[in-house]
Amino acid sequence: MAKGTVFLIGAGPGDPALITIKGVEAIKNADCIIYDFLANSRLLDHASANAERIYVGKKGATNIITQKEITALIIKKARSGKTVARLKGGDPFIFGRGAEEAEQITDAGLDFEIIPGVTSAIAAPAFAGIPLTHREFSSAVTFITGQEDPIKERTNIAWDRLSTGRGTLVFLMGWKNLPLIRKKLLANGWDPDTPVALVRWGTMTRQQSVTGRLGEMVTLSKEAGMLPPMVIVVGEVVKLKEKLDWFESRPLFGRRVLVTRTADQAGSFTARLENRGAEPVNFPTIKTVAPPSWKECDAAIKSLSTYDWAIFTSVNGVKYFIRRLKQLGLDVRELKGVKLCAIGPQTATAVKELGIGVDLVPKKFIAEGVLEAFGKRGIKGKRFLLPRALKAREILPIEISRLGGSIDVVPVYKTVRPHSGVAEVRKRFESGEIDAVTFTSSSTVTNFAAMFRSGEAAELLKGSLVACIGPVTASTAKELGFKVGITAKEYTIPGLTAAMEKYYSKKK
Repeated sequence: MAKGTVFLIGAGPGDPALITIKGVEAIKNADCIIYDFLANSRLLDHASANAERIYVGKKGATNIITQKEITALIIKKARSGKTVARLKGGDPFIFGRGAEEAEQITDAGLDFEIIPGVTSAIAAPAFAGIPLTHREFSSAVTFITGQEDPIKERTNIAWDRLSTGRGTLVFLMGWKNLPLIRKKLLANGWDPDTPVALVRWGTMTRQQSVTGRLGEMVTLSKEAGMLPPMVIVVGEVVKLKEKLDWFESRPLFGRRVLVTRTADQAGSFTARLENRGAEPVNFPTIKTVAPPSWKECDAAIKSLSTYDWAIFTSVNGVKYFIRRLKQLGLDVRELKGVKLCAIGPQTATAVKELGIGVDLVPKKFIAEGVLEAFGKRGIKGKRFLLPRALKAREILPIEISRLGGSIDVVPVYKTVRPHSGVAEVRKRFESGEIDAVTFTSSSTVTNFAAMFRSGEAAELLKGSLVACIGPVTASTAKELGFKVGITAKEYTIPGLTAAMEKYYSKKK
């Protein structure tokens, strides 16, 4: 059997977007992924469906698996012919024990490759607005372990030499030894008034940072409730934090926001929330699947040329309708001569990505807006096709018929309610971890309520902001006893995000 290769990959400081392109490619091609506590689990989304995933995290003194066992596991998997991706937080060669693993892999006669990563020693201060070097404050930076090997008889840290040059000091894994670090620095000539910053969970939306003086560093940590993982920065550059604090000043920073959209549509929303500083918590309350029967849709497709308009009310409507066209051996050319209406910019984009134009996007992204737009163009005598969910609001077909139009409503998908994640989300509500809950359709609201015991959902939401994408969704929420705090004026994901930003800016 051919021997495998081991890739020692720096997974970055926490933010999954900070891994290198080469690191992502190695994850994609791996047969087995062995990952640490500090390696963001979202990086596993890049892995193939068949890849083996093994967690070997160590959190403080609580070792799930020893370093010796980890290395033995890596070697075992590689010897069996597998390509192994060893994901290590930060950079594998910056206090990551990557060199030790590489030595033993070599001793075992196996091939390996190092893929460097962004170390938290640089990234955490940067995300806290602290440059490690600056022409006016510091021309040197020193990285120091805050937790030396406990079995060593003598320290390898030359504490006396850290006083020369007065550059920036960065300690990793130093929370446990804060008193010792403070004592050693003061004993070797550092001024107790030297600026200090403590940064926890650097680069993550849960990042926490505090600044103060070296002499009060231990008290500072206790008062702020700081815990590992934490980076300690000592030096004059810390003074720049107030001016350069770009990350923690974001409008939704630190807010935990529950996203109830379908799993395949949550990505763009969660990315937007993260960009604004929030921590998204994905909890899909709906899932889309094919309808029980394609009979009505297939009949409509056969007579597409007889319609004046096709109205798409959602991205899912576009996706499932086009998918059915292709299943029947057809394509978008069948829509030739049919004018297309799309409710909302995202639906319009989904249509345009097919290479066809959109003739009408109503100003109001609800059924009433469609009727208003068509009223100016004429409805009487026209024939409309409405590919939509199996169950949806009936106002559009009812009003078009009343105004003299002919409309065929064809189900192209249906929404079902997932059942996973309820217990975990309930715990997070009960512990006060969820700041806001977002609802992007009436279905997300009704399904959310149905996933809990009768009346429980409204009780759980009492301590959270309820944010709805529009008045129809808000109305459904109110009917179920939810106290709605935000109703977006623009019925889109960007509009909902902007409304949340405005709300929280007023609270500040």
